[in-house]
Amino acid sequence: MEIKKITVIGGQGKDGSKEKVNRFELNMGDIVSIVGPTGCGKTTLINDIELFANRNTPSGRQILINNEPVPDDFSFDPSKHPIAMISQHTNFLSDLPVGEFLTIHAKVRGTSDVEKVVDETIQFANQLTGEAINKETAMTELSGGQTRSLLIADAVVIGNSPIILLDEIENAGIHKTKALELLKRYEKIFVFVTHDPTIALLSDSRIIMQNGAMQKLVVSNPEERIVADELKKIDNVLLHFRGLIRAGEEINQHQLEQLAI
Repeated sequence: MEIKKITVIGGQGKDGSKEKVNRFELNMGDIVSIVGPTGCGKTTLINDIELFANRNTPSGRQILINNEPVPDDFSFDPSKHPIAMISQHTNFLSDLPVGEFLTIHAKVRGTSDVEKVVDETIQFANQLTGEAINKETAMTELSGGQTRSLLIADAVVIGNSPIILLDEIENAGIHKTKALELLKRYEKIFVFVTHDPTIALLSDSRIIMQNGAMQKLVVSNPEERIVADELKKIDNVLLHFRGLIRAGEEINQHQLEQLAI
């Protein structure tokens, strides 16, 4: 089935009251953020999407694909499941080298030019993480940021999943604005759970969560894009100084003045 859009039909919040957002759609190519304070139900919402909830989860939500109920094989056959979920707590159990792991995945997916796709995946990942990943590194030796970067790249390039859910990638030291720039080149649905204002404002829209319920749907506007561009400048300054500190450099005020926003 070619996925053109998914629809989330609202259920109820923690107190049993009906969600104020009764329905929202995610079209192919959309980037959507889910925002709200800790414990408000953000992760529960993406879990409902990943599980293709059908009024059978505590929230009572229903997920549709192309306005139709989700086929059973999407839910129960891993090979046909169209969603990749990059969670906050992901660790590799395999100690295979990165290159070998990606090669196996590419072959399983029936990729025609395996070597090219593996190289593209690693190149993609290395644009997101501060410490470069190479083919010889064992999967279990990757840091948290490297792991998340590789999983994102693998889901986008090799897995070619049409729907990708990302839970708080800003906490893993990933270059988040670079990630958004790269992801926008691919025609997929991206859903971010985030506390980061830059990610939220650079998304096409955002769902506001509170007390386990979808309270509001906000569509990004041109003025917010201007604010997002200014926040990107701040992020770049922070990334610059993070790199200096990691390299053992001593920081002075002149360096900050040179990078004045």
